[in-house]
Amino acid sequence: MNNKKKTIILARGGSKGIPKKNIIPLKGKPLLAYSIEAAKLSDVNEVWVSTDCIDIAKVAKDYGAKVIFRPLEISGDKSKSEESLLHFANNIDFDILVFIQPTSPLLLPEDINKGLSIMSDYDSVFSAYKEHWIPRWTLDNKPDEWDISNRPMRQDKPEKYVENGAFYITTKNNLLKSKCRYSGKIGIVEMPLWRSFQIDTLEDLELIEKLL
Repeated sequence: MNNKKKTIILARGGSKGIPKKNIIPLKGKPLLAYSIEAAKLSDVNEVWVSTDCIDIAKVAKDYGAKVIFRPLEISGDKSKSEESLLHFANNIDFDILVFIQPTSPLLLPEDINKGLSIMSDYDSVFSAYKEHWIPRWTLDNKPDEWDISNRPMRQDKPEKYVENGAFYITTKNNLLKSKCRYSGKIGIVEMPLWRSFQIDTLEDLELIEKLL
């Protein structure tokens, strides 16, 4: 396939959990650098960072990514990622888009390439890990969709895929038509649980530092 394959990493400056989380140091490098490096080593043609922050833009350029500044009205806490994806699609030329979240530093180029390799069979693709059944409880201490008097055996319950948020792949046409990161016939790239952790809190940061 000779399609124009581009990566977009959404990295706004605001973060309630960790201030300037996207460029917080992780084992000697800004968090954002891990996603940029994984993308640059994959089969994509260009790596872009969408941001509203000059400091993040500088880090992105230092690590070899191109930068597109997004409007402030789509950079708030309640702004959806799709708004920035559509802003990118309306301003940059591409055929296939790999949307990577900078909070997944354990993503590898091979994961991205695996997703790209199956795009000929699907309209869009996302990454996930496989989860076996475990008893979950609601925050008011009630079993969540299971009965304590008839506790299921783990092996009797079907496994499920859980989105890990590392990356999503779609085409420009599908993105503009559906206005969603995935649509149509959807494929899944399975990643192991230990590489599916995302950094949202300082506790997550400490955990991933140890994994690295």
